[in-house]
Amino acid sequence: MATTAVTGGKPAGSMRRLRATMHRRPGLRVASLLALPMTWMVLVYLTPLALLFVTAFWTTDSFTGLTKRTFSLENFTDILTEPAYYTVVMRTVGIAASVTVLCTLIGVPMAFFMARVASARWQPVLVALVLTPLWASYLVKVYAWRTILAPEGPAESWLGASPGYGLPAVVLTLTYLWLPYMILPIYAGLANMRGSFLEAAADLGSRPWRTFRTVVLPMVWPSIVAGSIFTFSLSLGDYITVQLVGGSSLMLGNAIYQNFSVSLPFAAALATIPVIVMVGYLLAVRRSGALDNL
Repeated sequence: MATTAVTGGKPAGSMRRLRATMHRRPGLRVASLLALPMTWMVLVYLTPLALLFVTAFWTTDSFTGLTKRTFSLENFTDILTEPAYYTVVMRTVGIAASVTVLCTLIGVPMAFFMARVASARWQPVLVALVLTPLWASYLVKVYAWRTILAPEGPAESWLGASPGYGLPAVVLTLTYLWLPYMILPIYAGLANMRGSFLEAAADLGSRPWRTFRTVVLPMVWPSIVAGSIFTFSLSLGDYITVQLVGGSSLMLGNAIYQNFSVSLPFAAALATIPVIVMVGYLLAVRRSGALDNL
């Protein structure tokens, strides 16, 4: 029995010493909690991203088609000097910006109605309705819009006109796809806003539009920025939608896909463009202070 007590007491004593060490060293406690998720992030996300950047500086032998692992800026020079690729980059950024603007124009009034106008009984129902499209498959939704926008399709039959397949169809479809990612952050920001602010503005004689511009918009601006990060980044990396409803138009994702089997280094260089654009966007947003109150 004594032996059992001694051997049984060792783990308990070790656990007490371990807990005491963790208590004295908060940094070690935090490191132990983050070790597993950080290892997963490094292996699954950061390592492939680093390999992507490294590959972008390699070249492809024009005769054999083999990749040469020598440092070169040739791929980036071709992207910046070739008008076709420059146009694709600018088109992709323009589509992503247009989708973000449309999602903001549609999402702000919808979120305001959900948070400040609808009764407490209907707010969960409206949130569920906004989330419902996210449960459907991405391809199902894009094919649905392809059917709607087809020549002599439902849009032309019901409205008398249809944009057909092209850049307007891409912007319209992407706006539908990513709209919930804009509505939900804005709704959360408006739901947390005190109603007394609106009442105070009304008591001071402020008109509705001025109240929205000077009271509501500054308070909900961080939520709009958070939603724009989702809509802008998701649109920037999309390539399936433009294949199905974009006609002959190309976006960066399509250019990357087309060059993947031809020249892996050049495709990697193209793939760094969205990363660079998003890093610049996030730095600009952070510098503006819009994310400080999130």
